[in-house]
Amino acid sequence: MRKYKLLFLFLLMGFYASAQNILAHINTANDFFDKLDQGKYTEAQNLFDDSVKAKLPPATLEKIWKQIQDNLGKFESVDGAQNKTQGEYQLVVLDCKFTNDTQPFQFVFNKTNKLVGFFALPKNNKVAYKLPVYNNPSSYVEKLITIKSGNHELPAMLTLPRDSMNCPVVVLVHGSGPADMDETVGAQKPFKDIAIGLAAKGIASVRYVKRSTLFPADFKGAFTTKLEVEDDALNVIAYAKKVSQVDSQKVYLFGHSLGGMLAPRIASKTNLKGIILASAPARKLQDISLEQNNYFYTLSKDTTKAGKLALADAEKQLNFAKTLTSKTLAPDSIILGLPASYWVDLNEYNQVATAKKLDDRILIIQGGNDFQVSQKDYNLWVSGLKGKKQVDFKLYPLLNHLFSFASEKGSVSQYQEQGNVDQPVIDDVASWILQK
Repeated sequence: MRKYKLLFLFLLMGFYASAQNILAHINTANDFFDKLDQGKYTEAQNLFDDSVKAKLPPATLEKIWKQIQDNLGKFESVDGAQNKTQGEYQLVVLDCKFTNDTQPFQFVFNKTNKLVGFFALPKNNKVAYKLPVYNNPSSYVEKLITIKSGNHELPAMLTLPRDSMNCPVVVLVHGSGPADMDETVGAQKPFKDIAIGLAAKGIASVRYVKRSTLFPADFKGAFTTKLEVEDDALNVIAYAKKVSQVDSQKVYLFGHSLGGMLAPRIASKTNLKGIILASAPARKLQDISLEQNNYFYTLSKDTTKAGKLALADAEKQLNFAKTLTSKTLAPDSIILGLPASYWVDLNEYNQVATAKKLDDRILIIQGGNDFQVSQKDYNLWVSGLKGKKQVDFKLYPLLNHLFSFASEKGSVSQYQEQGNVDQPVIDDVASWILQK
């Protein structure tokens, strides 16, 4: 790739753009490759800012495209898109598939949203995501959209069964921390798998980029899961209800991990047909974290004094976080990387009791080899909701936190291996949704 990389490299400063422009940038980058592939080099040149056009006449673009194809083969598709900001410029990275190889390309947009450069990135040697065997592109269509939530526009993907009308729709809500719309973890993309798997069964879905991924500045000072998760989920649900191809009376929420824990609270604030709790904590997050710390400490076989002290200190802080009330500390005081307000809010929330009060249908699913949220939580859901109507449970002994195959609990390294949401999970969730 070095042969033509220098031809693509223009002045790269910092990168910034508002979220409203992210979708347009991704579409422009896609359009650029489409025009090159069609031999429309003048039209491709016109996508650049005037300051760059003179450096890239159509003949140069034709030469660049020939070099790309000589190295990689014929262009086939764009398999993924990412964006990030730095300073006054915006970066979009497309993962492009050619007949002989794949290659990431980076596009640079200036503050007037004009293309000012593109170049080939070094290839990532990590294991790449692979589409599941149940993927059937002829069964669905996907549309990149943006959904307004508060003062922001969240990039999202609407996945629709092809030629669908009045179909159920599922809103996918992420776990803890920043996440893209596919909930990518290493080489796995569970939300993408679920979306295309359900679409083949006649079920639409909406997945979106989590707010904390795009707008970290929102999370300075005091905040709770209302800002992190709930408000955006409610706005995406409101959007889903208005999609013309779906039945607005058959809207479901699929909450994974923290998203599953908060699903009952989200459901209590809107009208849903049902909620799916996937690897959802039934206990306090502090208890989950304590269990994880002990698990990884044992796994590490660390017998040093420093290791024991670190474990004891984490346990002390987590136990303190369990006791927090609104009167203990200032809301913006930081405990274990989160404001006191965050812990206080969760201390006052009982997800099992909240679920028990719902009239919605509930499906609870759990992987038996999940080391992040254990079977203890699943058992607490079962006992806590025992006797409640319209509640179903399913345990998958050989699946992990992402519902991909795992022969043992293992560690986070398993997420770096190719894996997909297991077919039976897709089948079971779809069958449950489609029950009369």
